[in-house]
Amino acid sequence: MSKEQSYDLVVIGGGPGGYVCAIRAAQLGMKVACVEKRETLGGTCLNIGCIPSKALLQASEKYEEAKHGLGAFGVKVDKLSLDLPGMMGHKDSVVESNVKGIEFLFKKHKIDWLKGTGEVTGKSEVTIDGKTKVEARNIVIATGSGHMDLPGLEVDEKRIVSSTGALSLSKVPKHMVVVGGGYIGLEMGSVWQRLGAEVTVVEFLDRLVPGMDSDISKQFKRTLSKQGMKFKLSTKVTGAKVNKTNIKLQVEPAKGGDGEEITCDSVLVAIGRKPYTEGLGLDKVGVELDERGRVRTDAHYATSVEGIYAIGDVIEGPMLAHKAEEEGVAVAEILAGQKGHVNYETVPGIVYTWPEVASVGKTEDALKEEGIEYNVGKFPFSANGRARAMNATEGFVKVLADKATDRLLGAHIIGPDAGSLVHEAVITMEFGGSAEDLARAFHGHPTLNEVVKEAAMAVHGRQLHS
Repeated sequence: MSKEQSYDLVVIGGGPGGYVCAIRAAQLGMKVACVEKRETLGGTCLNIGCIPSKALLQASEKYEEAKHGLGAFGVKVDKLSLDLPGMMGHKDSVVESNVKGIEFLFKKHKIDWLKGTGEVTGKSEVTIDGKTKVEARNIVIATGSGHMDLPGLEVDEKRIVSSTGALSLSKVPKHMVVVGGGYIGLEMGSVWQRLGAEVTVVEFLDRLVPGMDSDISKQFKRTLSKQGMKFKLSTKVTGAKVNKTNIKLQVEPAKGGDGEEITCDSVLVAIGRKPYTEGLGLDKVGVELDERGRVRTDAHYATSVEGIYAIGDVIEGPMLAHKAEEEGVAVAEILAGQKGHVNYETVPGIVYTWPEVASVGKTEDALKEEGIEYNVGKFPFSANGRARAMNATEGFVKVLADKATDRLLGAHIIGPDAGSLVHEAVITMEFGGSAEDLARAFHGHPTLNEVVKEAAMAVHGRQLHS
């Protein structure tokens, strides 16, 4: 084996957590290398996750709007047709420009990209592809996650697909069954439904996006149902028969009972993700994992082995790119002797369907369970002038505030541009602000943001337009 350079920091994984950690560490004066086995940087998010899925969501929204929505604005579209290869080309172009951007940033900050599979072979040593050893004063594990398999459904990425295969189907399915009612399943189901597929969602639990506020979940199901999506909640998949022309999916009630068969031509398995920690040599050097295969860390992202840290999907917490990025920044700053910190109370969650769904902080369900007294304010988009002008009046904003102090505890939105609007609440909560602060702040007119303001005003029963 050859012995190459010595680094202040070696990051294993070039996704959002890893590459951001590497860039921040380089900004702070460290000599940094990033090990990535993929042919491109950016990890799952930029290559086969967040970015390509949003490109297809945006493209399919435009197709849907041209087909069904533009007429209401006096815009007539004749002979509309779908160019699926062209849409996929748009997606690929977006991915390429993003991953090349990360390569440029690595060169700018003089970060070495060590191409290959990294393995921790010592407290201060990383081996790439079993051949090249590098020394590292500190190591950060940022290898992300992969899709979770479901027994009885073997993913071939052609007919039974994970989110990866769902991004690259060669034709629009006649009937797609989505197994899992979370973020990924509903987003990709929405893409293919807009393009002409019949979509049925099978979810083991009795609600969609179970981590979100129950009011949002109920409204979300009603909204997607109006769009034509079908649901089988409290239902489990027990097996599948893959034939030449179709797939016969066996399902039954989650609590037991008579089963049934669903005939389709495509199945998307989107039941969750699992941390990618196998093959990293962590067990050999003594890094502890928890019962779910995640790396155990302390409040400063340190593992049980001195000098080895972990961030992102491989540790506890929501598997979100922006959570990984903030942890990447925090651990780099900690290694530089600064006070790196992540406020987990303000991590937003966003579903990029249309309308979008976004959430930050406590849900009403959680506040009840924890016995916290609170006030709630709600305001509908149907009472907002800008939303009416956009023909996008579906949904509402819900604000939760502490009953005694008025401190903002959470905000939950279903409606147009919810993923952008929720950041008003994120910033307010970051500064320990109140519903009154949010209500008193200027909001331009006419904007969708006024719905957030009115919901904050409604906490104290003084909303103006409903």
